[in-house]
Amino acid sequence: MLAPTAVGVIVPSTQAALARAAGADYVEPTVVGDLVRRDAQGRWARDPGYTQPAAPSFAVLVPGDLPLSDPTADPGPVTDYLGAALAAIGTVALPGAKVVLGSGAARTVPDGAPLDAARARFADVVRQARDLARAHDLRVVLEPLHAGETNLLNGIGEAVAFLDEHGIEGVDVVADLFHVMTAGEPLADVAAHADRIGHVHLADTGRRAPGTGDWPVAELLRVVREAGYDGTLTIECRWGDLAAELPAALAFVRAADPGV
Repeated sequence: MLAPTAVGVIVPSTQAALARAAGADYVEPTVVGDLVRRDAQGRWARDPGYTQPAAPSFAVLVPGDLPLSDPTADPGPVTDYLGAALAAIGTVALPGAKVVLGSGAARTVPDGAPLDAARARFADVVRQARDLARAHDLRVVLEPLHAGETNLLNGIGEAVAFLDEHGIEGVDVVADLFHVMTAGEPLADVAAHADRIGHVHLADTGRRAPGTGDWPVAELLRVVREAGYDGTLTIECRWGDLAAELPAALAFVRAADPGV
């Protein structure tokens, strides 16, 4: 098992060995584009070429063309996909691994759809994902995304209110510093809901490596740790030269983390 203070990174499998050699404690794979793929019949399954070590967290759960909030769409494909994808994740996950439900395009409310019905449909999807995940000893965490990526749930406070409004228990939210800063969400608002944080994604100004800009990485970590968050930390950013930049980014996060 990884220590609660472990620091990892989201990179493709093709760069996973390089990331570990640079000092990452783990790699957080993307489900879409890395772990699962469609077969010739259009069914989703684990990519047989995926051979990475068991991971503590996974990102990009749902492909963009799968409608998660369209109340008029057939729910069958969503159910089938979630069942296949979460089963695949379960074969390559550490016990209790977190699965990030962000997937902005997939959850965007379609033009003209009644908002209440769309929110209710997405709530059903979150419950379904939670329950299917539990069957594989996984935990779904809901990620707020800034308005440039989706029109549904753009801040941590909004995501918490949505979960409470729909009585969805057992699902925490992701504190992603890129989305917090892009959405202009004050850290005071993050602190107000910090006890609901279940996962952390980190980046710095311009979504570059932590330590290269002026975003409040250390302040965010202090807020979530003081609220009791005792989980791992994942860097999710744009890289110019991963091998050259990652060691310094990892060192910066570890120095900024007040620990548990």
